[in-house]
Amino acid sequence: MENSITERSPGAAATQGVRLAEEEFRKLPFDEKRSYLDGLLPKERVELIPGDPDAKKLTWAMHPQELYWLFKEIGVPDALKLLSLANPAQCLFILDMELWRGWSLLNDKAVDYLGYILKGSEEHFQELLPHLDFNLLSLILGRELLVAGGIGDLNTDEERQTDWDHTFDDVFLIKFKNPEHSQVIGSFLEIICRLDNPLYTALMESVSGEIDIESEEECYRTKSGRLADLGFPPYDEALEIYSRINPATFTPKCNKVLVQTGETTTLPVTFLTGTTFLERVMLLMDSELFRMELNYLINTALVADQAHLDDTEQMKSVVERVYGYLNIALEHLCHGDETKGLEILSSEHLKSLFQLGFSIVLGLKFRAEKLADSSYATGKALSGLKSARPLYYRGFDEDVIDGYREFREMQDVENISEFLMELE
Repeated sequence: MENSITERSPGAAATQGVRLAEEEFRKLPFDEKRSYLDGLLPKERVELIPGDPDAKKLTWAMHPQELYWLFKEIGVPDALKLLSLANPAQCLFILDMELWRGWSLLNDKAVDYLGYILKGSEEHFQELLPHLDFNLLSLILGRELLVAGGIGDLNTDEERQTDWDHTFDDVFLIKFKNPEHSQVIGSFLEIICRLDNPLYTALMESVSGEIDIESEEECYRTKSGRLADLGFPPYDEALEIYSRINPATFTPKCNKVLVQTGETTTLPVTFLTGTTFLERVMLLMDSELFRMELNYLINTALVADQAHLDDTEQMKSVVERVYGYLNIALEHLCHGDETKGLEILSSEHLKSLFQLGFSIVLGLKFRAEKLADSSYATGKALSGLKSARPLYYRGFDEDVIDGYREFREMQDVENISEFLMELE
């Protein structure tokens, strides 16, 4: 009879794909724990890591982007367990990805994340504090506080008569602009005042002055520089992937030279079925450089579409769109010739292929915008095509579902083209 899981050695179980109990996982050497976690679903990983003796070490071993993908899969409540273990570089990456919409800081979300960080231990906060961008903290607090007083300053009668909310040091007087944020901001200031009083003083002096748009621009540039080091382009550069090109005159180049755009990291779950033309060609040419380029394209699309932690479905749609447009471009150019597909992937930049696939689908959007129909299904199909990122109406699929998905292949394009032709 085959031995039960409890009769196997933990190391053997890890290599054979056997699911381990929590106690068995704890007995594994660190490297085997890492390997074992790689084979688990995100929810299962989060169930094991926080309670493990190596929890901090396991979390710190993840690349910032790897931890971020894990956050995307499990959502904020469970992700907070890992946030309290993350190292400063990982925390900064999450903040950089989540707190901005285009060139603008999302102040409500910034306050939310300050609250998330404060839910961890004071030791963790103390590790993170020296790495937080002073200008960013000043910008956030400037939108949340009115500050009077200061070192060596005498408060005016008007300031003394004002109904100030609090003072942490009998030097600076504070009034909260947003009562709903007062608890988080107050807790944040209290701990900074206690742990790093010079920083607290500098922040209060900064906030008591004028905050202008240059502060936000400077924070954006600093954030963009950090993300660029990890393979994420600035927002304005990322938007270039949605530039339109002419599919009829597109000719693949044969002089691709790749440069390191950031650390090569684990790709996100790709939601692939193993049956598309793109996947078959990818299996023929898989390499570290190709994975790096593909990873950078996905990062670029996420930045361009401003995919955020609290919108897992949007993140999945962006990833599916990248694979769909690449597949459509290759099918359009190769007509089933996998050898030719391999040559094109090896010689043409994926960004250009993405633009080609997007432009092919965009042609359908332009045709749809000239049409209208009062019937339900036809109206839904046209509405999906007219959206900012055209969507395929699933009523055309075999399962005839009343919903949308991303374009995946040239057959989708042909189906919609015939549909539009009938309406035209």
